[in-house]
Amino acid sequence: MIIELADIHKSYGRHPALKGLSLSVRDGSFTALLGPSSAGKTTTLRVIGGLEKVDSGRFTLYGQDALNVPVQGRGLAMVFQSFALYPHLTVAQNLGYPLREEGIGRSETAVRVRQTAEVLRIPHRLAMKPGQLSGGERQRVAIGRALIRNPRILLLDEPLTNLDAKLRDEMRVELKRLHRDLGITMLFATPDQLEATSMAEEIALIDDGRIIATGTPSTLYETPANERVARMLGSPPVNIAAGKATGSGLVFGFAKLADVSSPTGRYAIRPNHLLIDRAAPDFEADVVLVEALGDITVLHVEAAGHPLRSISFGQEGRSVEVGDKIPLRVDRSKLRPLPLH
Repeated sequence: MIIELADIHKSYGRHPALKGLSLSVRDGSFTALLGPSSAGKTTTLRVIGGLEKVDSGRFTLYGQDALNVPVQGRGLAMVFQSFALYPHLTVAQNLGYPLREEGIGRSETAVRVRQTAEVLRIPHRLAMKPGQLSGGERQRVAIGRALIRNPRILLLDEPLTNLDAKLRDEMRVELKRLHRDLGITMLFATPDQLEATSMAEEIALIDDGRIIATGTPSTLYETPANERVARMLGSPPVNIAAGKATGSGLVFGFAKLADVSSPTGRYAIRPNHLLIDRAAPDFEADVVLVEALGDITVLHVEAAGHPLRSISFGQEGRSVEVGDKIPLRVDRSKLRPLPLH
């Protein structure tokens, strides 16, 4: 592992930020640190980057103890939420600033500025100043200023937060391309599930100062370790329902699945695993709200007093209206009890 944090504790006065956090990041991976606001994402990156001292715990980089290694000796770079560009300098000068600070000569700096601009597809903007750029271009310059030092690790702290929806889409694609082309380790902190699941190879779920689960996006989504993990991942949010095993099947408060022999417990039923099925429904539900999202429609329904969400695709979903009663079927192939821990 290129990054190893073990039982890290960090407090600001009386307020604990990290509470025994442990995290492993593979060399060359694109890992997302996904969690809500104040979960400890930024503090974790700052500890790795050398901007924060820990109260206790173990931390290694490249297999070596790194607790007391200075920032300049860590072989990494960090991109923050704010672009933090110098408004009076051109793009070329902004990109080259870290090299000038290291005493790199003009000719080498110019070559590396041009190479970095080519990688980020902004060579035509080198003579401009930040105020003349779009938000996405300014973000590329901020990323380029980090990449120009050829770091082994790139830490990104919610870098897409200040972009509009269209630019966020573009930058998600761009960051994946950069990771593929450069092969460096990227650790990306975000509260956005779409960013994490669409870009990362691995996701570390962080909440209340601890890593509560790690895995691929599909593993965490399809087989969550517990109810907390199931609720943190997935949009629309997961349906959680208690099922009771009986001699005649699995019984929920809203439906009886006679052909299921699963045990008593709590179940995560994703909205896309709750399907409209007019031929073989498990139960009927009243539609209380319809969210039309283009090709998909999110249906908020109620069955026997239980609020549920279902996703429908195409014309079938677009034809549903509030007040309708619709037949729903639970996808048996996705039905698994949640672990108790």
